[in-house]
Amino acid sequence: MAPSTSSSAASSHPVVFTTQTPYALPSQKFMIPLDWKRYQLSQLINKALDLPKPIPFDFLVHGEILRTSLLEWRAENGVGEEDTLEIEYFESVMPPQRMSELPHEDWVSSVSCRIPQHFVTASYDGHLRIFDYSQNPLLDISVHQAPITSVCVVPSPSAETESRILASSSHDLTACLTRISLDSEGPSASTVASLHLHTSPLSSVSTDASGSHLLTSSWDGLIGVWDTSIPSDHQVPLDRSDDRKKRRRIAPANIKRKAPIAVLKSHTARVSKALFATGEHAKGKAYSCGFDSTVRTWDVESGVCINTIAVPERPMLDLAETPDGNILLGASTDRTVSIFDLRVSSLSSSTGTMMHSATPSCIATSESGQQQVVTGAYDGVARLWDLRSTKGAVTSFRVWDGMKVLAVDWVRDVVGIAGEGGMEVWRIDGGS
Repeated sequence: MAPSTSSSAASSHPVVFTTQTPYALPSQKFMIPLDWKRYQLSQLINKALDLPKPIPFDFLVHGEILRTSLLEWRAENGVGEEDTLEIEYFESVMPPQRMSELPHEDWVSSVSCRIPQHFVTASYDGHLRIFDYSQNPLLDISVHQAPITSVCVVPSPSAETESRILASSSHDLTACLTRISLDSEGPSASTVASLHLHTSPLSSVSTDASGSHLLTSSWDGLIGVWDTSIPSDHQVPLDRSDDRKKRRRIAPANIKRKAPIAVLKSHTARVSKALFATGEHAKGKAYSCGFDSTVRTWDVESGVCINTIAVPERPMLDLAETPDGNILLGASTDRTVSIFDLRVSSLSSSTGTMMHSATPSCIATSESGQQQVVTGAYDGVARLWDLRSTKGAVTSFRVWDGMKVLAVDWVRDVVGIAGEGGMEVWRIDGGS
């Protein structure tokens, strides 16, 4: 005679808990009721640790975040009654909270939260805008004569924080360097250099950690490598007879035309994103992705592509790296974000995917937690993921109805989300 559901639920299973948080339990085996879910397990950890203030925990079992009871999980995974389960617990990520919105008259293609207490947005109207955390508009700068596709804040080597350089890329075939000042005497801005190489719209611009170099990517299949110094004279002559360059703005003489210090050539279709590697073992390297369904690794100094990961029929839209430099994430038009574990020797394909219900357009990784990722998609939804369990998002939050998310940036607990609806600011707390 089969046991009843109530008797099955009342039985227990041997469990050993592990954690990488500061809240470690002494090594011991627990007999956990099979009808327990995340909430009861979190209560147990808090009680066993005797924490003065309760901390919510999530639980990872065999690489999957526990979202059911232990009984249901055991049935789905075919685990025997006598097998001791090792369950890792970690601090829960609180549900994202919508904090504010920054309306724009045109689509916002890129956002940066890298200036403390400020937001930088780039728009399809060719303007860069800067807001403070109180939503006050501080600067509105006309930089390009066509849609801007990307903006980044160039790190300053000095202690001075009021003066910054913004790098932007555009459909007008150029990138620009714009110096801004946010001092107490009043915000100011001036575009000081334009970067000339590409013959098709630019898709991205990114900086290295030191602020000394930039990468640009373009639909022409090229990646430009640039230093961030402002030349005293033009490095690129203005050729008015070239019809192709008539699309470019004839810049004032004080905006110096810069030439690249190197050009990276290997992609066979438009390049969507190029970024410098940040891991300790990846000094001097860069990564890129494109519509040729590849992710490429570059030795920037020699200008050589040293590795190509092919992901057939996955044209890539965006690329991001985890802070530890171990994982690359690539968003593609087949509604997936591919996971590339760079620790795998002879890596030739993705090591996993995160499925979306619409095309994912952008990715941001968490600085504080190596495992958390936010993606934005064409369905107007942003999703929070944990790389330890990628079968489904930890949570989803709708930003707009019927409008695409085009860019995300995540600094500490602040997430800036840009798209066809303007820009919104969300808050994500917790996680490890």
